[in-house]
Amino acid sequence: MEGLQRMLDSMEYIESNLDNELYIDDIAAIACMSKFHFQRMFNMLTGYTVSEYIRNRRITVAAQELVNTKSKVIDVAMKYGYESPESFSKAFRKIHGISPSDAKKDSQSLKAYPKLSFQIQIKGDVEMDYKIVEKEAFTVVGKSIRTTTIGGENNRKIAAFWEESNQNGFTNELAKNCGSLGLIGICMEFDKQQEHLTYLICTEKNIDQIPVDWEERQVPSATWAVFPVHGAMPDAMPRVWERIFSEWFPATGYEHAGEPEMEVYLSDADPSSEDYYSEIWIPIKK
Repeated sequence: MEGLQRMLDSMEYIESNLDNELYIDDIAAIACMSKFHFQRMFNMLTGYTVSEYIRNRRITVAAQELVNTKSKVIDVAMKYGYESPESFSKAFRKIHGISPSDAKKDSQSLKAYPKLSFQIQIKGDVEMDYKIVEKEAFTVVGKSIRTTTIGGENNRKIAAFWEESNQNGFTNELAKNCGSLGLIGICMEFDKQQEHLTYLICTEKNIDQIPVDWEERQVPSATWAVFPVHGAMPDAMPRVWERIFSEWFPATGYEHAGEPEMEVYLSDADPSSEDYYSEIWIPIKK
């Protein structure tokens, strides 16, 4: 309950400062979390990045102010942190589909992004199995894409990346040189707002010469929480991810350590079968 209250306090802080500068360090501190963990938790629970949520709330409140007061567009733009009426108009049109000036004439076309809240739900679900693993730094080889978490685009692009890699034979080539972890999908190189990341399909490096179009990356030494995933892809994996952030982290007192995350595909079985086995590896700290 204490953790829930801290999350609610952070949301209240955002809401009361939409017309002021907001810094993720301050927001995360109110929730008593590291900056990375708070942003990752927020995105996994809501589907929005923190920055995306703040932008949407500011545009929602700005639209209400334009419609319900005699404020000028330039004044509202400045109040909610936009450097010019043009940048405000661009952001406004992206959300509402009309210009700020048109909104003052016709408020029927506006959209609203409501203030978010968090609550605990007693689901009566089964307990979560996990193990803690200490692993030294290791090198992986594979191919990567750069994607964004905004609007859930990362989920679509990563799924397409796997499909393409399976069809063009790349994952088959990787499988010939798999290490003990099998095929791995790694989320890494998040930007400061966690709106962009690199996703790598790879395996542990165990050969000297790799194809010229493959990449090498280093996964740092870490303490990992390892969660078993049972069930057909792609549906089984997101269900466990959701439970990790909504149930496991709040219940254990661990935090995300801010290092790369891994989805580990150990089984040679058909990924679409109901008994398919895979794992989620998350770097953690107390």
